[in-house]
Amino acid sequence: MLQDKALDLPEHTTLPGTTSPAMSFVFVGEEAFALGENLMRPYSSRGLSLARRVFNYRLTRARRVVECVFGILANKWRFLHTPIHLKLETAISAVKAACVLHNFVRARDGYNFDDSLTHSLQSHRPSVVRGHRQGAAVREQFIAYFMSPHGALPWQLEAI
Repeated sequence: MLQDKALDLPEHTTLPGTTSPAMSFVFVGEEAFALGENLMRPYSSRGLSLARRVFNYRLTRARRVVECVFGILANKWRFLHTPIHLKLETAISAVKAACVLHNFVRARDGYNFDDSLTHSLQSHRPSVVRGHRQGAAVREQFIAYFMSPHGALPWQLEAI
């Protein structure tokens, strides 16, 4: 569905602090996935420029955050550890309900969300899989943003 553009993805939008270009919403993938307009994957780790190393760091950091969040969610709501044998619409509702309940429990029990945003994760060294031209163009736009004053993180150069 992603390759056929059959997913109901949001319209392109600009990144914080910018007026252009309008960027695609993307899924964060690892090196096993093919690069595409809506699917980012890291660069090969050989002979990378500083900007590409920063991109790999930022992409890997985002992927690890998603994996950690899903792990926390799945450990709280065990049905996410197994295939969901429900009609698609019911499965979507069940996952959404788990997310809402998870956020409710976190708000009730207390959780410092800001700490999770400032935690620096170590870089990851991926391998190569070739991708599509649109994906390469989107990846280059993310690189430009990550290296710009609006998109750079204060610690990103020390982390790579």
